[in-house]
Amino acid sequence: MLSLYQVRHQYDGLTVLDIPHFEVQSGEQKVVLGASGTGKSTLLHVIAGLLQPISGKVEIMNRFWADMKSAEKDKFRGQNIGIVFQKMHLLNTLSVKDNLLLTQYLSGVAQDQNRVNEVLEGLDIGTQQHKFPSQLSHGQAQRVAIARAVINKPKLLLADEPTSALDDTNCNRVITLLKEQAAQYGASLLITTHDQRLKNAFDATLTLEGGQLS
Repeated sequence: MLSLYQVRHQYDGLTVLDIPHFEVQSGEQKVVLGASGTGKSTLLHVIAGLLQPISGKVEIMNRFWADMKSAEKDKFRGQNIGIVFQKMHLLNTLSVKDNLLLTQYLSGVAQDQNRVNEVLEGLDIGTQQHKFPSQLSHGQAQRVAIARAVINKPKLLLADEPTSALDDTNCNRVITLLKEQAAQYGASLLITTHDQRLKNAFDATLTLEGGQLS
């Protein structure tokens, strides 16, 4: 499903990623733990094809980012990868429904109101679809961000610090939602975080330190 080969990246001469090899199998769920500033977001952005490492290759579903042109990357990412960003990036000028329809449109997927209804109902926010992001609670907005990430039935689901600002109860809810959504669509799940509470929530836990995974 996902493989990294000799991936290295630097900022201002400082190595933040130095990963000889890393894999996530189809349907596997993993968490990468690391302190702030250790390159977790960089790792996620490299995997998602949003950032080109200074060396190495990223392979997803037998495709390499390095072999794709920009428009091809965007289409492939939109149709195969769901991303829950640390900042939710919901468009405040659009309703919840239209945020999801826009995600389908930008990915080259046919806009499907029934699919939007299905995802929102599955996350218990079906009644919120006509509201704007500014009218939602933080928990509701987070569910919309997850809905956007899974609207196109991705094969890979990525989440960057999804629980760091949450209390224990809501932390558990979000992790359960992400794991359930990944399982529902047969997607691999990779979470990067400094939140040590996630250590016991996954069978496969790695640490990112000094640019290296262990």
